[in-house]
Amino acid sequence: MTSPIFTPFQLRSVVFPNRIGVSPMCEYSSEDGFANDWHLVHLGARAQGGAGLVMVEASAVTPEGRISIGDLGIWKDEHIDKLSQIVRFIHSQGSRAGIQLAHAGRKGSMTVPFGGERLLTPEQGRWQTVAPSEIAFSDTYSVPKSLDETQIAGIVSAFANATKRAEAAGFDFVEIHGAHGYLLHEFLSPLSNQRADQYGGSFENRIRLPLEVVDAVRAAWPEHLPLFMRISATDWADGGWTADESVKLARKLREHGLDLVDVSSGGLVPHAKIPAAPGFQVPFAERVRKEAGVPTAAVGLITEPTQANDIVTNGQADLVLLAREMLRDPYWALHAAETLGEKTTWPKQYLRAAPHGSTARNAIDLITKS
Repeated sequence: MTSPIFTPFQLRSVVFPNRIGVSPMCEYSSEDGFANDWHLVHLGARAQGGAGLVMVEASAVTPEGRISIGDLGIWKDEHIDKLSQIVRFIHSQGSRAGIQLAHAGRKGSMTVPFGGERLLTPEQGRWQTVAPSEIAFSDTYSVPKSLDETQIAGIVSAFANATKRAEAAGFDFVEIHGAHGYLLHEFLSPLSNQRADQYGGSFENRIRLPLEVVDAVRAAWPEHLPLFMRISATDWADGGWTADESVKLARKLREHGLDLVDVSSGGLVPHAKIPAAPGFQVPFAERVRKEAGVPTAAVGLITEPTQANDIVTNGQADLVLLAREMLRDPYWALHAAETLGEKTTWPKQYLRAAPHGSTARNAIDLITKS
């Protein structure tokens, strides 16, 4: 019998060959938002390694939507060409390709984090950050300008235009970034949203912009392709966004045509007390899946094959996304298959290194002995 994590999973017309995904991880290696050979090799290696889906890192829908000056972007048509090359290679390895559409909000205009993250100087190209309210993330970040309703409408349009570029690049799915303290999450949480207009105050008002973005992206994205959204299930801080609100939001997202909720947590405030431990966010994914009736992805300190397989087996999530563990081992999915006794399909160029006893290695051994 096939381990549940190695069974296919279908959303709309897209069939993921297994339930293992590469979580979007910022590489801080772009200039002017362009993908380059680093991204091709980085993402391509994980597709070679057997992941069923590979997601491109947070890609800014406007230049001011970047976290850092080294962030990937999808705010202009010139970005499409290299992204298309990356998608083609991911597809050539049998994986499905996705991209995360993002706006950093008040957490933007920073240097790349290598050697210590700092606010950009004017000489380095600092830009004015924006947010629901003029509240800085911390003392080391800039004070954002509060968005007016015309500017909000412009950001919604930017997400829709980025979606059209993602389609042109050939992606199989897109994910809207609504987590980790970035712009859409900032509107959700009372800790960062202190507006008195239709975008602030009540739960219905705080979720208004995320739902507008979902509607705009869904309208711009082909009907037969799936749409994801990443949320932070809780702020881990008093007075902030809660797990109960995440379930309520997920129900709304399902009604607005969202196909899967990617459930993370935290990131909104620097003083959050996060009880990090193996699989610590999985219960949130399970709650959303069961109480909101929408497929979910689990993420966060998932490192072991049996742990990942149990999450799917127990119905806690439909997909398992790995981040740091995929950096440590691009071939995690192939190694997990061996651990769980599943058949593996190694890249043919690497068959000579496939483990003895594997289907792939048996095939090449028969060829060399004939």
